[in-house]
Formats: sequence, C-alpha cells, structure tokens
Amino acid sequence: MKKKLLLAAAAILSAGILLGGCGGGSKSAAKSGAAWKPEKDVKVIVAYKAGSGTDTGARLLTNSAKKYVGQTLVIENKPGADGKIGWTELAKSKPDGYTIGFINLPTYTTLELQKGSNLDDKSIVPICNHVTETGVVVVKKDAKWNTLKELVEDAKAHPGQLKASTNGSQASNHTAAQLLAKSAGFEYNAVPYGGTADQLLALRQGEVDFSCAKVGDVAKLINGDTAELKVLGVFDTKRDPSLKDVPTLGELGYYDKWYGSARALVAPKGTPENIIKFYDEAFKKTMEDPEVKAAHEKAGMSIDYKNAADLGQLIESQRDFCKNIVSKLY
Repeated sequence: MKKKLLLAAAAILSAGILLGGCGGGSKSAAKSGAAWKPEKDVKVIVAYKAGSGTDTGARLLTNSAKKYVGQTLVIENKPGADGKIGWTELAKSKPDGYTIGFINLPTYTTLELQKGSNLDDKSIVPICNHVTETGVVVVKKDAKWNTLKELVEDAKAHPGQLKASTNGSQASNHTAAQLLAKSAGFEYNAVPYGGTADQLLALRQGEVDFSCAKVGDVAKLINGDTAELKVLGVFDTKRDPSLKDVPTLGELGYYDKWYGSARALVAPKGTPENIIKFYDEAFKKTMEDPEVKAAHEKAGMSIDYKNAADLGQLIESQRDFCKNIVSKLY
C-alpha cells in the first residue's frame, strides 16, 4: 500500500513539473535564451499625440507587422513634456516583450542628457531603426519669402521678431531652427508646441513665420493645388531628389551637414536578448515587404532599416551629437 502511495505521489509531482514547464514556457524561454514569440497583444508606446508624424509612421508599420509578429500591436499615445512622459513610461515598463515603443532621435538623447532626467543611457534597449528623415525649412505657401536668403535677411533686419514654431523645447525641430539661426547669424523667437502636427498647424494658421520639420512631415502639405506650405531649404549635403529645386543650407553658406531625425523601435531596459532578436527579425521582414515599402513611399516616408546593433551605434552617435553640438545651441 505504501509503495502504491509513493508511486502515486511521484506521478503527481512529475505531472506538476511538466505542467509548470508548459504554463511558464514564455517566461522560461525569455530567461533561458530559447526562441520566443508573443502570445498576446503587444503594447507600442508613442510619445506623441495621434496624427503626429511619429504616430502616422508607427501605425503604418505596426499595422503591417501583425503578419510577421503573429499578434496585434496596439499603439498607445502618451504625449506630453516633449516626449518625456511616454519615454519614461516605456523605460519603466516590464521587460517581458509585451511593451515596446518608438523613440525619436536626437530628441530622445537630448532629453536623456538633461539635468534631472528620468532617462539615461541604460533606460532602453535598441530593436531596430524604422525611418530616417531629412530636416527642411518651411513657410506658408503665400509667405512673402520665396527663398531662404530672403527669410534670413528679413530676420537679420528685425532681430528676434520672426517667430518659429517647434515640436517642443529642445526637441528635434527646435534644434534644426537653432542650427539654421546660429549658422546664418540671426535671432528669432521659438514657440514650442506639443509636437510636429501642432507646430505645422500653427504655421498653416499664420501664428508663426517659419518652421523646421522633416520631409515626411510636410510631404502632403507642399504638393498639389491644395498645398499650404513651401520648402525654402534642406538640411543635407546634397539636394533631396523629391525637392530638386530647393537648395541645401550649405549651398547658401549656412549649416553644411546633414540633420534630421531617426524614428526607431526600442524595448525597456532588461528585455532579454531573444525577445529583441524576435522583434528585430519580425520588423526586418515587415520593412522588406514590397507592399509595406510602397505604402511608406506613398506616405512620403523612406524606410531605413538598421538592426539592433547598428541602431545602438546610431543612438550612441546621437548622444555625442547632443553633447558636443546641441548643448552649445541653447
């Protein structure tokens, strides 16, 4: 009788171990380095409001990625404080693969380096880059300036009087305006808004005189009979193929290097390597999909996939840029 009881107890114990192994498969895989994939919806944090350039690109990518991720990716907009609210929540999220998010460079690294910031160089883990966009200087379609030279000369003649909308204090488009103003030698009044969508709306409504954004942000606002804006200059070392008649800032004697923004996917600190590998591969397949490429081109966005390692190097180079260049602009 005792022997039967011992055998029964052993069988129950074995079953418990097996069941425990099956029930905790996802966690075990995450910790052990074995292959991992999500078993439920994934939250994707966007630190800007719905309708912004970042949000539009994020939705375009994540809607297509379900095919390769195997689960629905749900965008959660967490706008405010120039991105700090959303990125702080992302950094503090559980590193289990069910919360990832987008960062904008160099805005993220600028905020990361600010005194008292909740973010540091260990707050996030790179997954992959999505798009890289070149900066441009824009004004209203009916503005009195038809060239960037005219705008600069007017700004010099009226120091501090011209207003420029930005996507937040020391955010990427504010930095672009600073690069232009410092290199061209004029003063202006920077007016921060909640994001790129709001700053461009302010320009379209005549609240400000000029603005700096990215090519993808203004693509739908500069073409066709209903165009509301015109581009006066491009932050690059060569002219943009889609804006062949628009000079680079360097051609005019101003800032002569490329400047723009990268939008990339990252995970919270502590996220296991196998989870990062899964998302990197899934998003790579998504971005290589011909239909996805065509959809991005139609939206005025150019995919610029970089794997986790290359994105890590890009983030590090942006930290250097913020330390050595951006810090001297304000």
